[in-house]
Amino acid sequence: MEDQFDISVVIPTYSRCQIVAEAIQSVLAQESDGLRYEVIVVDNNSPDNTRDVVSSFSNRKIPVRYVFEGEQGNSYARNAGIREAHAPIVAFIDDDIRAAPNWLVTIKRTFAEHPQVGFVGGKVLPVWQVTPPRWLTSRHWMPLGLQDHGNTEFFLEPVRVTGVISANLAVRRELLERVGMFSPRLQMVKGCIGGMEDHDLVNRLWAEGITGMYVPELVVQTSIGRERTRKSYHRRWHKGHGRNYALMREERMEKASWHLFGVPAHLYREALMNVVELLKNSLRRKEEYAFLSEVHLWFFFAFWLERVQNVRSK
Repeated sequence: MEDQFDISVVIPTYSRCQIVAEAIQSVLAQESDGLRYEVIVVDNNSPDNTRDVVSSFSNRKIPVRYVFEGEQGNSYARNAGIREAHAPIVAFIDDDIRAAPNWLVTIKRTFAEHPQVGFVGGKVLPVWQVTPPRWLTSRHWMPLGLQDHGNTEFFLEPVRVTGVISANLAVRRELLERVGMFSPRLQMVKGCIGGMEDHDLVNRLWAEGITGMYVPELVVQTSIGRERTRKSYHRRWHKGHGRNYALMREERMEKASWHLFGVPAHLYREALMNVVELLKNSLRRKEEYAFLSEVHLWFFFAFWLERVQNVRSK
């Protein structure tokens, strides 16, 4: 069965049957160039008619398979898709993503030209459903699941500390079997946002000496609605991100001359600097930078709270 496909595309979805239909269509509309691929849509216990929507694509030249995963969360859903994949390369997008027509051929070409590369990622660009507020510049893209590291191809290595996200990611399946799949402990689930499962996977790949590659020609788009342009959403995302970072205990983050309540010294220093920058930029009416300092403080507070609670529970 594995020899039948070059790439398995995994699309996790939860209760967005109309949106996921557009994601599937974008994958089925790929430039083929002899490429053999399958599409695996993982229904993460949706209460809507996701099953019927996915089944409507079944009589196509490209196989579209429906997989049900009852355990709630992005990691559980992606992992279910990995287990069902038949190809040596597993590519991931989210259910609100639209892949460019050359997305899959670019993935295949990159792996073929760079056999030492274990994973690849590219741009995730916005399609704005509303005019974004002036403060919402690319510095605030992370909570939106957007990514643009420029127009130059480069290797992804730990010395550069530049990662990629699973809204536009492809990994050799043998490596997922070696380092493990996405961590449910750090995942996004239901109303909880700010997950770290992507970053955690990349860290484990790096720990095994596996190099990745950022490919600017590898482009997908995602719609950004009004809710995600609100400051309340960004505050909530950074709080979730801070909590998950505290849970992950990343080696780079933990290095410090001292810790207080399990929190590294450099985070206290950065928090103090962000208080100063918040006040300074608020007085100067530089909203973009003032809000950037504010959300960094929300990150610190959530990180600190998670570590304090961990210390008290021991």
